[in-house]
Amino acid sequence: MRIPDEQKEALIASARAAGEKAYAPYSDYQVGAALLFDDGAVITGSNVENASYGLSLCAETNAVAKAMNEGRRGGLVAVAVTGPLNKGDGAPITPCGRCRQMLNEIAQLGNTDPIIFCVGKNEVRSVPLSELLPHAFGPAHLNPS
Repeated sequence: MRIPDEQKEALIASARAAGEKAYAPYSDYQVGAALLFDDGAVITGSNVENASYGLSLCAETNAVAKAMNEGRRGGLVAVAVTGPLNKGDGAPITPCGRCRQMLNEIAQLGNTDPIIFCVGKNEVRSVPLSELLPHAFGPAHLNPS
């Protein structure tokens, strides 16, 4: 599915705004995520760190949990992921492995392959989720038709 440039920019802006709300006192690396659904709804999330590092939650995971808690089961068409502009080398960031799996779950529930906009300082890389997580494990493996 092709996402119009205006909608893509709005999604990225939503992810950036979400990142500004991140709780990242340990890494000082604020991540924002915005999920676009087929009805035009946008659900956002930001990373939430914890003094016990293993309990920290990524932005994408929080956004997926929020979407699921709102009753969304599928319909995911695009995701934007942003990091801070003043950290690292400025390259586009991609969802971590856990977040790829979380995104895959909601995508498979609607049989979609969302475009992931991996946003960097000067570049946006557009990658289908299936390329970020090939041969993914999902609901169909547990509930064969």
